[in-house]
Amino acid sequence: MEEVYIARFGALSKERNTENKIKVLCTAGGLENMVSAGDLTAVKVHFGELGNDAFVNAVQIASIVDEIKKTGAKPFLTDANTLYLGGRRNSVDHLTTAAKHGFCYPVVDCPVIIADGLKGQNYKEQAVYGKHFENVKIASDIVAADSLVVVSHFKGHEVAGFGGALKNLGMGCAANEGKREQHTTRPLILEDKCITCGACINACPEFCINLAGKSIEIDTDHCIGCLMCMNTCPQRAIDLDWQDDGVVFIERMVEYAAGAVANKTGKAFYINFLNNITPHCDCTPWNDVPIVPDIGILASRDPVALDKACYDLVNGTEGVIGSLLPDHHHAGEEKFTRVWPGTNPKLQFSYAEEMSLGKAEYKLIEV
Repeated sequence: MEEVYIARFGALSKERNTENKIKVLCTAGGLENMVSAGDLTAVKVHFGELGNDAFVNAVQIASIVDEIKKTGAKPFLTDANTLYLGGRRNSVDHLTTAAKHGFCYPVVDCPVIIADGLKGQNYKEQAVYGKHFENVKIASDIVAADSLVVVSHFKGHEVAGFGGALKNLGMGCAANEGKREQHTTRPLILEDKCITCGACINACPEFCINLAGKSIEIDTDHCIGCLMCMNTCPQRAIDLDWQDDGVVFIERMVEYAAGAVANKTGKAFYINFLNNITPHCDCTPWNDVPIVPDIGILASRDPVALDKACYDLVNGTEGVIGSLLPDHHHAGEEKFTRVWPGTNPKLQFSYAEEMSLGKAEYKLIEV
């Protein structure tokens, strides 16, 4: 049973502000045992898509960087480029977006490096031996780093159900080709819901969605499965074959997560932020009303236990009226599967255990 530490939000004094909570969490969780003096330490974050402001903010990341520096390590902030159109598809745009969101020297006091190169083509293969892959393509600078601190915003996701540490590892640490290998999902048009507004056409990075007469058609041969069309559709008229595509997506993502830490045994530390718990991923150029109130910050050496604790805390919290939760908001009720029907978020835990990423059983410790 792995220990997961939580510092709940709410402060009546300076001693309980977010900076000090992060300090206490890093100490209690044993950051100094995972990061050594002289390490080049990759701090895996999400810089947020342009138009989104729900991501973990740069001031909070700066507090984590300060704690890493106390160990004598040399931290750098990092992420890998995206498949879809937006402000993070190449390193020039990605670094510009990061700076606009405060991820720059005056705020975080460390370098910002895009881990998979200018156009997402720099990767190293890591062995995983899963159901789908024997080797996965992980961004080169994440593999090269001596240690890894993974900072994740825990929130919803339209295919995985939720995104936390496991998704930040699997999808977030993959180079461009690795992201393509995970996105085998192909969207379907629900014609009875589609109003042919064209939002999906404008969202597609590969220009493979077109208006054919009075209906929308997707060229699945050229579709890369990024699902920006599904995210963008105002009518929820785009869906998946959940029984097949949803399961395969999660399994591939978890196998990539295993590859991201394949050479980081005893050298990885995880922090999840349970605030602004929005229904969508931070990759969307917007963010909706949070589905539950802010809960706290959690830390662990086990990404599976950490995500499971976050999942349970969200489900155990009263939902927010007016959010995308359809009707049922009571504490103890499932939240992510109500926002994203058809998803199987618990598969992340069971398959991650199968891939030896950690254990879902945890002991929650308040600090």
